[in-house]
Amino acid sequence: MTQAEFNGNNSEQSAATGNDSAIDAFSDALVQDSGSPVVNAEMQLKIDDLQNRMIRMQADTENSRRRIQREQDDIRKFESLRLLRDMLPGLDGLNRAISSAEQTGDMQTLLNGIKMVAQQFRDTLKAHAAEPIDALGKPFDPNLHEALTQIPSAEHEPMTVLQVVEMGYRLHDRVVRPARVIVSCAPPEA
Repeated sequence: MTQAEFNGNNSEQSAATGNDSAIDAFSDALVQDSGSPVVNAEMQLKIDDLQNRMIRMQADTENSRRRIQREQDDIRKFESLRLLRDMLPGLDGLNRAISSAEQTGDMQTLLNGIKMVAQQFRDTLKAHAAEPIDALGKPFDPNLHEALTQIPSAEHEPMTVLQVVEMGYRLHDRVVRPARVIVSCAPPEA
């Protein structure tokens, strides 16, 4: 909902509340006035007009609320559309690499095709602000890494990432998936 729509809805609600007050005032005046039928008829027309306006404003407010809800539902429904469109060329490239390797029987062609597709996927992730978590050789951080096992190592400080089994990724400052790693531990004492 934009600020203008929000302000518009608030002013409509304020107007509806103001209309309620005006209707009450006219009704009170109508009850107190035992005079001319013409004055009473005019007041009744004004009351009817204000009631009709209030009903229309309430209907407009409800219609706006429904429209905004539909728009928000559509945004949620199709929010990953751009990512999917960007990933499809990578899938197409993978299919072409497989098809070419099947036709030629050349494994080097398949390997080159798969490397190209992997790069295309990395580029797509980067275009969507997803970045790999640099883990190799870094101290283990449980916020960024998931340790699968430990290997004794005299060359590395304990709790240093020795191997990345699966790359981790973050989107802006949020971890999408931690890097699955193997970390060092102190070698057993002899």
